[in-house]
Amino acid sequence: MYYLVFALLYTLSLLPFTALYLLADFFYVIIYYLIRYRKEVVLHNLAMAFPEKTNDERKKIAKKFYRNFCDNWIETIKLISISSAQLDKHMSCNLAVFDRILASGRCCHVLLGHQFNWEWGNAVMPRKAPMKFLGVYSPISSKIMDRLFLYIRSRFGTVLLPYNDMRRAMLPHRYTQYILALIADQSPSNPKKSYWLNFLNTPTAFLQGPEKGARLGNIPVTYIAIHKIRRGYYHMEAKMLCDNPGTTREGELTKRYAATLEESIRENPSSYLWSHKRWKYSWKEEYEKLWMADK
Repeated sequence: MYYLVFALLYTLSLLPFTALYLLADFFYVIIYYLIRYRKEVVLHNLAMAFPEKTNDERKKIAKKFYRNFCDNWIETIKLISISSAQLDKHMSCNLAVFDRILASGRCCHVLLGHQFNWEWGNAVMPRKAPMKFLGVYSPISSKIMDRLFLYIRSRFGTVLLPYNDMRRAMLPHRYTQYILALIADQSPSNPKKSYWLNFLNTPTAFLQGPEKGARLGNIPVTYIAIHKIRRGYYHMEAKMLCDNPGTTREGELTKRYAATLEESIRENPSSYLWSHKRWKYSWKEEYEKLWMADK
């Protein structure tokens, strides 16, 4: 079954961008107007994030989001067959910060958010970054889709590490110079083992792992913002979040990441993945010791 699915999607990926975006427009109408895929979740998230905006303003953001959402999946399918030269025409980048880290002889971590199109960012990084590029991923329950995404995400050289077996997966790389990428805005599985702070006007739980790993090894942490220039064209901008995390107090790195990600989202709200349930947990007084920001 995998080979049948792969063959169908590979054939689809060979279509030119103009045809693929017409297909994305068709799916936008189906998903937004007919299926109404997670529409309540999207509008609820936008209402929490932007209470200062009117309902009409939030609906405009939602519509643009769904268009970007459909483009994202079509562009991900395109990764099955696109050449590196063609991809480079569609995604520019400024990764100068990694050259300085390379010269220092250190490794580094990259924290990202669910900004479109992170799959293209993953494809560009292993060829443009000056160090080996490792990406943490969450295995998909469907074996067919898991195998397909492993192919797509590793096709251009990314070394994939399953998040649920990180300690073993990191062993072959522990004495090498690498960049480790983590999408760090996932909703934690346990709110009692999270960092809590304000994010987009809402008390929000953040994973502790990205910060703890960086502080323990005093590993420089960077952030990559992905900007959508126009349809089918993106720009990645890397910046330093913290050069010496080992010297910071607990929660500081997560605060910097959350503030930087929020700034990116506010610059272009429709390019963020509003369909995921970012706020699964509500703030409780029992989490007070986990609060990392000013009260």
